[in-house]
Amino acid sequence: MGNLISINMEENFKKNQEFIQSMSKIRMERQIQLQYQVQERQMAMQIAKNRDICLWLTTFYITSAAGLYTGFRRTKRSYFLFPLLPLTFVTLYYWDLAYGNKVHRIRMEAEHIMTHEADSLEWPCGLPSPSSIDQGVMETEEKKKIHPPLL
Repeated sequence: MGNLISINMEENFKKNQEFIQSMSKIRMERQIQLQYQVQERQMAMQIAKNRDICLWLTTFYITSAAGLYTGFRRTKRSYFLFPLLPLTFVTLYYWDLAYGNKVHRIRMEAEHIMTHEADSLEWPCGLPSPSSIDQGVMETEEKKKIHPPLL
């Protein structure tokens, strides 16, 4: 009789353990999906920001170019056209970033770094551990005790 109860408890324990593992897997998949969607939204915001900057910079470039060219035509002095050189490079950079394939090239370079230069991605002092986090909390609390108005 006691043997039957222990076998039944072991079966329930195994089922419970499998259930916990499956729930853990589902939770991890949801967290990965959440992080991916957040990253997508951040990238979309960054691209939209770059397009807005590109619009304003292009407007500034056109206005400046018109004024500088007018100054060149009136005085025939070439130094009026010199500011157009760096403005052209900056404007073209933002056009490539906002509407070209610069984001794709950046992603390709990042993938290259991740596959061939992984050692340059390591954090100084390695990954944080629970003990290092606890130590940081203790140090912060100690600083609060020593210098209360600073924190």
